[in-house]
Amino acid sequence: MEQKHKLNPTIWVDDYSDNMFRFAVSRVSKVDVAEDLVQETFLSALKAKDRFKGDSTEKTWLYSILKRKIIDYYRKASTKHELNFSQMTPFNDDGDWLGRWKDERSPNEWDNSNDDQFDVEEFSKVLKDCVKELPEKYAEVFELKTMRGVESEDICNDLGISSSNLWVILHRSRVQLRECLEINWFVKK
Repeated sequence: MEQKHKLNPTIWVDDYSDNMFRFAVSRVSKVDVAEDLVQETFLSALKAKDRFKGDSTEKTWLYSILKRKIIDYYRKASTKHELNFSQMTPFNDDGDWLGRWKDERSPNEWDNSNDDQFDVEEFSKVLKDCVKELPEKYAEVFELKTMRGVESEDICNDLGISSSNLWVILHRSRVQLRECLEINWFVKK
């Protein structure tokens, strides 16, 4: 007969919070966000405790909730803050990468109220430097897909990776690039 695991919410903070916090920090790299995610995990678990079937251990169940919280965090962050690299015109006529933003409006319609207008050449240099900081495979996949517009299937075939691996690499690349740009471009501006 299979033993069903039971929940004991009174021990969660003492037994699991430190390791869950370290796990969350390793995934989001921000202490305050990791703290919030662990707290949200415990709150969600308390709300859902009556639905716990006991098919896994308490620890496994809590970590699965935390993992979903981390995924939700990245989904929300990517829709709010992630730069839209698909809106870049990557190459000039000579094949050199420029990194200029597309804008359907004419220059006369642009908002010139800010004296510190976006310096495309400087941003392009910072972005190139950030791409160089990515792990080699991440940089290669990012450049092929985002900068050169190579089809996903071709990238997967050329690099011998699955389509799900491609999207994981692209997501991680964009997260790392966003962090690098926040430090090296947005904070400095």
